[in-house]
Amino acid sequence: MACTPHILPGMYENTAGGIRAAIAGLRAALAAAAVPLEIVPGADVHVAPDLADKLTAGVVPTLNGSRYFLLEPSHTILTPRLEEFAERLIGAGFIPIITHPERLHWIRTSFSVIQGLNKIGCLMQITAGSVLGEFGKVPLYYSEKMLDEGRVDIVASDAHGIGRRRPTLTRARDAIALRVGEAEARAMVETRPGAVLLDRLIQPVGRHLEAGPGEPEKRGFLGRLFRRTDS
Repeated sequence: MACTPHILPGMYENTAGGIRAAIAGLRAALAAAAVPLEIVPGADVHVAPDLADKLTAGVVPTLNGSRYFLLEPSHTILTPRLEEFAERLIGAGFIPIITHPERLHWIRTSFSVIQGLNKIGCLMQITAGSVLGEFGKVPLYYSEKMLDEGRVDIVASDAHGIGRRRPTLTRARDAIALRVGEAEARAMVETRPGAVLLDRLIQPVGRHLEAGPGEPEKRGFLGRLFRRTDS
């Protein structure tokens, strides 16, 4: 399980060092209680101008030290030139995983931005509770839309505790299997998340969807990586 507290300058001032220290304490508590759970560091990182530099310096953690990290756009306001920002992160050698796009308030008017982020190489991660209707009708609609389009790479618990925002990953996996099949549902909750933590290169399942006639699907830095691994 990846522990992914928020990093948002001015509000959640977490750092890689502080997160690792907290995880060390939790690991000790788990061992003392004989709980067979392995946890690894990460963070749910909000958009910031110096993010690429902080990722490179190791101040902001990636998921288990991999090239992947969780990127959370603003919920309420679409960040200007968000796709260009993501391309700079990819050019610096990191792969953003966009967290809960189905719950972003601006998705209703700017779904094309989600499509664009997916096309340039960002992975898409929806929340288990969205699939189960726990966040309301709009996140349910867009989670189902993204599933039906073949745009979802990962489904995460995004759990916050054992009371409010409990883990519901098994129930979500079962619901998703009814829409996309058991194999793909399992890939969303097991195979791809496992590959992320092992730093294996993953091709976004929806990266080809907006390619026009004759337009190559593999472009830029990420495309060169895919070409090397596709052969």
